[in-house]
Amino acid sequence: MCLLRFFMLSPALLLLLLLSGCQQSEQWHAKDISGLMPKLRFELSNAQGESVTEADYAAQINLLFFGFTNCPDICPTTLAQLAAAVRNLPESIRDQVHILFVSVDPQRDEGGRLAEYAGAFGEQVVGLTGTQDQLQALTRRYRVTYGYDEADANGYYNVSHSSAVFAFDADGQVRLLIRDDLTPAQIAEDMQRLQQNT
Repeated sequence: MCLLRFFMLSPALLLLLLLSGCQQSEQWHAKDISGLMPKLRFELSNAQGESVTEADYAAQINLLFFGFTNCPDICPTTLAQLAAAVRNLPESIRDQVHILFVSVDPQRDEGGRLAEYAGAFGEQVVGLTGTQDQLQALTRRYRVTYGYDEADANGYYNVSHSSAVFAFDADGQVRLLIRDDLTPAQIAEDMQRLQQNT
């Protein structure tokens, strides 16, 4: 059995991934999950406080990742890896890829803080967040979870969340689950193939 290196995936998603088998398509470095999840759909707010939906990012390759700006390790490492992958793409398709960073900590991640954090990783990283109802609807849709630890004496709290990165093609279909052991070059290769196959 292959070992999945993601945590906070729902039991239903883990079961789907295990049932799909651990054999990788020769074409992809990431895990091919085509047909296992619904199309990209959400209603959130961008870092400028404007309401956005999947339609605002249509006809592009979208990488969906959940996190929060106070994350000490997983979020900055993953965003740096994805941003490096985008920089590895040919210039002709670089603008057709967006990294949708969805903060599941809307209480602290709003407006300027989210914009500054996302922008630090490059212009292809889009900071998004929403109400708890919006976030729960989106995480349920893609079978991941998140939760809040107890706040310390200073009011600081940690947020547990999935480290899964979902890749959607230009038609909004989920195609790949990007593992954290892939190199930026491997992710870039997958993004190119995804763009060519859409």
